[in-house]
Amino acid sequence: MWGAPAEPADSYYEVRPECTDVPTTKFKIRPGKTLSVRKWQAAFSPDGQLDISKTLGRIHRGGIHPTIRGEVWEFLLCCFDPRSTYEEREQLRLERREQYEKLKAVCHEIFPVVGSGQFITAPVISEDAGAETPNSTEIVKDLLSKGPLDKRIVDWLLLLHQIGLDVKRTDRSLVFYEKQENLLKLWDILAVYAWIDTDVGYCQGMSDLCSPMIILLEHEADAFWCFERLMRRLRGNFRCTASSVGVESQLSHLAMVTQVIDPKLHQHLETLGGGDYLFAVRMLMVLFRREFSFCDSLYLWEMMWALEYDPDLFYLYEEPSMEESSKLKSRSMRNYGKFERENMKMKTEETPLPISVFLVASVLKDKSTQLLHEARGLDDVVKVSSEYECIQLLLHTESNFYNRVRIRPRF
Repeated sequence: MWGAPAEPADSYYEVRPECTDVPTTKFKIRPGKTLSVRKWQAAFSPDGQLDISKTLGRIHRGGIHPTIRGEVWEFLLCCFDPRSTYEEREQLRLERREQYEKLKAVCHEIFPVVGSGQFITAPVISEDAGAETPNSTEIVKDLLSKGPLDKRIVDWLLLLHQIGLDVKRTDRSLVFYEKQENLLKLWDILAVYAWIDTDVGYCQGMSDLCSPMIILLEHEADAFWCFERLMRRLRGNFRCTASSVGVESQLSHLAMVTQVIDPKLHQHLETLGGGDYLFAVRMLMVLFRREFSFCDSLYLWEMMWALEYDPDLFYLYEEPSMEESSKLKSRSMRNYGKFERENMKMKTEETPLPISVFLVASVLKDKSTQLLHEARGLDDVVKVSSEYECIQLLLHTESNFYNRVRIRPRF
């Protein structure tokens, strides 16, 4: 209701009482600006088709009410076509749940700990041709007794203990993860994803991206597909080798943007040994999840997704062969996010940079004076970039927020 006071969102993501050093969220539910349950429901036609254009602007101005976050995210991440009906979405949801259970069954057949109500945190197989380790279970010993294992299976088994270690560390301040069943959901989803993504598998940081899906979506399969859609956008961030990181191209562009908008700051960062901008790797890789509080990072994500929203991605994800014909399905530019519309107007063949690059550049520019006077090392740069004012900049500016991130210098 207009005129009603803003409501803090902390209560929706309860923190364990002993975790006293957890930052409180700066995001507040603002009546008239935050996408409410009423406004969300009003955006659907009687048969369930969503007028996505009605919601995108409100999301990037005021975020989403926590009670409907999960179902709105499924649209923002293109799990569903806004033009689909309630019946069509329910059918697709059931098909996806069945597909997830089949994938999980395959993993369970190879390594029965998956889906068993347990998870592992110690290596069970060695990199040396899949030999046993002191921690090897009878399951692994039985597998090895049947002859040499397929490389795909060995590579997957090598990841499972690291997933377990990360699951135990992810969002441990939240009461939600005091329940063992929620930890198990997170481990099972990441284990199944590592099996199907043979290129990337699993890397540290993915658990930070997956955790909110578990919290927001009650059904494990729904959380899996939401995470899978997010990884289609971000999996390139995790392609790392001994000589390069997955976000290397983004770091390069971040350096070029900063050099153009603030040459003195860029020179100062080079003097500190940060000219490669590696201090921003974590920000870009997991989208500020570790820089901000849990709730603030979710708010930032949905703002970015609303700005970048492309309704055609549903068809590209669901049926890649329909990529060209899908361009006919988006009848109105209003159905695209504001940032994506700007990209389309530019009519360039180059892949547009993600909005996260411009967000980091925006923070650096805004904190330029402080960085020039106070930063004496890269740790100082990271600290200043994560301060309260930066969160305010990203989370509580509306038109200014968009103007800052739309910087597009021509090199």
